[in-house]
Amino acid sequence: MKLKITETSLRDGHQSLIATRLKTEEILPILEKMDNVGYYSLEVWGGATFDACIRFLNEDPWERLRAIRARVKKTKLQMLIRGQNLLGYKHYADDVVEEFVKKSIENGIDIIRAFDALNDYRNLEATIKAVKKYKGHCQGCIAYTTSDVHTIDYYVKKVLELEKMEVDSVCIKDMAGILLPETGAELIKRIKNVTKLPIELHTHCTGGIAEILYMKAIEAGVDIIDTAISPFSGGTSQPATEVFAQLLKGTERDPKLNLELLGEIADYFKPIKEKYRIEGILNPKVMDTEPKTLAYQVPGGMLSNLMSQLEQQKALDKYEDVLREIPRVRKDLGYPPLVTPLSQMVGTQAVFNVLLGERYKVVPKEIRDYVSGLYGKSPAPIDLEIQKKIIGDKEPLKCRPADLIAPEMEKLTAEIKGLAKTTEDVLMYALFPENAKKFLENRDKPQVEEYEINLFV
Repeated sequence: MKLKITETSLRDGHQSLIATRLKTEEILPILEKMDNVGYYSLEVWGGATFDACIRFLNEDPWERLRAIRARVKKTKLQMLIRGQNLLGYKHYADDVVEEFVKKSIENGIDIIRAFDALNDYRNLEATIKAVKKYKGHCQGCIAYTTSDVHTIDYYVKKVLELEKMEVDSVCIKDMAGILLPETGAELIKRIKNVTKLPIELHTHCTGGIAEILYMKAIEAGVDIIDTAISPFSGGTSQPATEVFAQLLKGTERDPKLNLELLGEIADYFKPIKEKYRIEGILNPKVMDTEPKTLAYQVPGGMLSNLMSQLEQQKALDKYEDVLREIPRVRKDLGYPPLVTPLSQMVGTQAVFNVLLGERYKVVPKEIRDYVSGLYGKSPAPIDLEIQKKIIGDKEPLKCRPADLIAPEMEKLTAEIKGLAKTTEDVLMYALFPENAKKFLENRDKPQVEEYEINLFV
């Protein structure tokens, strides 16, 4: 059975290595060749691309999607959203979720990969319903982590939950690159025993085991893997596309990708990557292999973020202490998977605990909200003593968090009236109010080009 390949360089590849800084003008010229490679899908949108477009690149993310769709005629376009969080960092009302999904599909997305940081699928209900309503392909995720409760049995049950919710495929989302090869093979076989849904595997190279995991997964019958064209592969990104196209050539799992075109695409991106290296946007640290990821279950991006926090506090000598504290915080908080936004929250709490010399002396608002149930249900019960220390006698929420959020589209439309010309503009404002407002205010102003004049030539 032919293996399918999702190419991630236009979303996760450059998000992982160059902080999502690829410009639309750098993406468009190579799309015709990418469209003819034979990929199953191109991941081009979602994740941090939307935020980066308006915050750093002065680009309309919707316009980027339309421009890509206009050039990609044969290959499915794919995006990532965080369920009820969409692309932001809080839960949005169901009407915002539905409208965002509708407009994503209208503007060119075929496959929406949706995950919830806690694997609390109540937070995927609105997304899945909307994707089905607007005739898209919904890929539900199991966010992979390890703990006393995150067993293979746990994940198999989660897949059955997703099947009941009528997703079209399932992604094993190994966001930290910690899924061990033998475990991955067993997990895929077990899932294949209970469902006919296609299984996709997503991982990162941070811990040094990604290629071995993929080979084991391919042997176990995985349907699709995520890879990135070589200049945007490795490090905190995915394994290189060309490697698997070559390794599997002539076998029954041959993805039958056009190797000549892959070489041309890699050659196109090499100078672009080099430019970002020279500009300092490609931090050499993201290319490091970090086996501590496997020991501490901490994603590569979170490791560099922790180092940055500690450097600012002139406390880099506490790095190992913080790494040891992270698993303790996770256990206290019911073993949340370390994926956005939980990875940032758990990491920050661990830093506070170590630097202040007293655990939970200071607790960020986000952790209080999490313990209060505003993010959803924790995978395991939260330690009751810790819960009391954080929220006192307050009773955590039992319902789906979004049930408490009133419809927002009408209010948001009124707030941004005058600046927003389309529903897409309103959605931009809904997700990132400050940056979207600034972007929309400046959108129609003439861009003044700056020229450097050397008077001494």
